Amino acid sequence: MASGGVHHTLSATSPEPTSIPNGVNGTTSHYQLGDFSIDEYRPIKVVCIGAGFSGVAAGIRFPQRVPNVNLTIYDKNPGVGGAWYLNKYPGLACDIPSHCYQYTFEENTDWSAFFAPGPEIRAYLERVVDKYKVDKYLKLQHELVGAYWDDAKLHWRLRLKRPSANSTPENPQYEEIADTADVLFTSLGSLGRWNWPDIEGLESFKGRVLHSAQWDVTDGHWEEGVRDWGEKKVGVIGVGSSAIQIVPALQPKVKQVVNFVRGRTWLATPFSGEKMADLLKRDPNAENYKFSEEDRKRFKEDPDFYRQFRHELESDLNSVHGSTLRGSKQQQSARQAFKENMLKRLAKKPWIADHIIPEFAVACRRLTPGPGYLEALCEDNVAFETKQIKQVTPTGIEMEDGRHYDLDVIVCATGFDTSYKYPFPFVGRDGVTLQDKFTPHPRTYMGMCVDGFPNWFQSLGPNSGVGSGSLLVIIERQLDYAIHATLKLQRERLKAIEVKKEAVDDFDEYLEAYFPKTVYSEKCRSWYKMGKEEGRVVGLWPGSCLHAVRALAHPRWEDFNYELADPVKNRFHWLGDGQTYNEKTVTGDHAWYLSPEEVDIPPIPKD
Repeated sequence: MASGGVHHTLSATSPEPTSIPNGVNGTTSHYQLGDFSIDEYRPIKVVCIGAGFSGVAAGIRFPQRVPNVNLTIYDKNPGVGGAWYLNKYPGLACDIPSHCYQYTFEENTDWSAFFAPGPEIRAYLERVVDKYKVDKYLKLQHELVGAYWDDAKLHWRLRLKRPSANSTPENPQYEEIADTADVLFTSLGSLGRWNWPDIEGLESFKGRVLHSAQWDVTDGHWEEGVRDWGEKKVGVIGVGSSAIQIVPALQPKVKQVVNFVRGRTWLATPFSGEKMADLLKRDPNAENYKFSEEDRKRFKEDPDFYRQFRHELESDLNSVHGSTLRGSKQQQSARQAFKENMLKRLAKKPWIADHIIPEFAVACRRLTPGPGYLEALCEDNVAFETKQIKQVTPTGIEMEDGRHYDLDVIVCATGFDTSYKYPFPFVGRDGVTLQDKFTPHPRTYMGMCVDGFPNWFQSLGPNSGVGSGSLLVIIERQLDYAIHATLKLQRERLKAIEVKKEAVDDFDEYLEAYFPKTVYSEKCRSWYKMGKEEGRVVGLWPGSCLHAVRALAHPRWEDFNYELADPVKNRFHWLGDGQTYNEKTVTGDHAWYLSPEEVDIPPIPKD
């Protein structure tokens, strides 16, 4: 950030450039000083795509840290939240502790449950938007349909689609607009483009077909939409995190639920860090602890207690990385504990255990606690079907063995397109497309940059997720990295920053060496591997959450190539005319380095 809070553009009169005698050999240099001060930063235009956790944080941090920034945040949805706006299915909830699913800088003391429901998470984001006035940067219902690097002008050209003035819900109409960006920061994610199952006859079904990511919501809550489903028979296809939440939510609301499952999955034991359990005096075996009024009151009124609670919770969450390493003692212990817990919860229908408890390691697939799922499978109105589906008929689902389930509703909890190949042109230098770059699998630098695509940074791109730990701290660190790069462009009067191909190659080599020692490389179908049983792990960071936080803390500028904004070869041209803006204009603080924000007072050693 600019020292002394300078946010000015060129405006003051500077000395005329002159030729200066060289003190070494008496010759004359023809280099001319810049007519700007060292902290007189040029305007820079940043466009962010996506208004989920990454985009909202961008709406806070870019204006806070980057002087003279012009920021726009586009999102295709009518509201903020990203995946938390898109997904509104029954039982939607956080699958890590809620207090670990919030910004480091914005505490929420009012979560209702250990695993908070989805609407609370979206409401949290909406409050953050209001508090930090992010809405002034937002342009909702604007969908990116094309991104093109302009090598002549060294900026991004963007095409966006939005509803036209005469568009109505009954007759939607769209228009296309254009924009440009000096820096493009995208948070397109991997869980925004859903997959329909490849099952013959799905389009012939005469009942209602829903996808978990395209759930119809009435009056803002799914329960309103299913209040007349009491006599309906519902089929739920899948055993991923969405299906595991949908089945127990629908079970008491409908006549019958049939869960069609082709794979196996581990269900985590209740999260019960000892210190955290002691702090709350709660039952360590509770699957989804509901915070009492007394709990929330103490969180709000005793900040020290709350921060201790949150710190212990996140510390425990970050302590399980060892279980993701093949053959580790933590993996063996987790496998034994999870199996015992699942067998206990399936006591009423023990035969299900033979079809759902995996042979592969714990965490090979995305791990979820699944409160109430196994118990719901044991209810009389729930059928657990593991045979192969033959086809969907007009009245239900027919199995390969000839049995037929009559259904009124089919819910496809069948996941997302996790290839990171976006359904629109994304074009870098020399016409190279991102689709080409990401074939056969995505290749990036630290999950954020791609060679041939200057001035572009991603949040939650390939190899950005974590198998354990807080995803929110990763989002914040990736955003910090993009801001550091933007500041470097601005401070050093650069026009383009592009990661070197050899740096991408080296990171790719690191990935290839890391993942074989982890459980993620075992044979299991997972979105970590683009929905395949075996193959390249593209969804996860190659290490622990804490490892990622350290790795992203200090950009390696030597891994990038640069192009100058000014047609001057001297690498110190950014030093300008030898003064700061405040000195030149005789304004502002001339001793800003003594302000409390600038002074770093060292601790006094105790011995």
